[in-house]
Amino acid sequence: MSYTTQTPPITGGIMSLPRRAVGWLDDRGKPAWIAAMVLGFIFVWPVGLAILAYVIWSKRMFNRSCRSSAARMSWGATRVYNSSGNTAFDAYKAETLRRLEDEQAAFEGFLQRLREAKDKSEFDSFMEDRSRKARAEDEAPRSDN
Repeated sequence: MSYTTQTPPITGGIMSLPRRAVGWLDDRGKPAWIAAMVLGFIFVWPVGLAILAYVIWSKRMFNRSCRSSAARMSWGATRVYNSSGNTAFDAYKAETLRRLEDEQAAFEGFLQRLREAKDKSEFDSFMEDRSRKARAEDEAPRSDN
C-alpha cells in the first residue's frame, strides 16, 4: 500500500468553479485571458471589467507567461547565489556582485541628489518670480478714485 503526501484537489464548494477556470486560463496563457476578457465585455460588460481588474491586480498581464513565470523567476534568483563549486570563481562572483550593488547604490544616490538639486532650482525660480511679481504690484501706481 502506498501513501501520497499530496492533498487531493478541492472538488466542491463555491470557489471550485472559479479556481478551475483560473487554472484552465493559466494553462493556456495570456491569449486565453484576453479572449475571456473580450468575450466578457461583449456579452456582460461587468464580467469583462472584473476579468480586466483581476488580470491587472494579479499581474498576470505583465508576466511572460501565467503559470511558469513565478517558478522561472525564483529559479533564476536562487541560481545567482548558488555555489558553482569553484571557490575562486565564487569569490570573484561575490566581489563583482558586491561592487555592482555599491555602484548601483552610488548611482541611485547621485540621481537622488540630482532630483533634489533640480527641485531646489525650480523652487528658487518660483520664489524669485513670485517676489518679482509682488514687488511689481507694490511699485505699480495705484489709482484710488
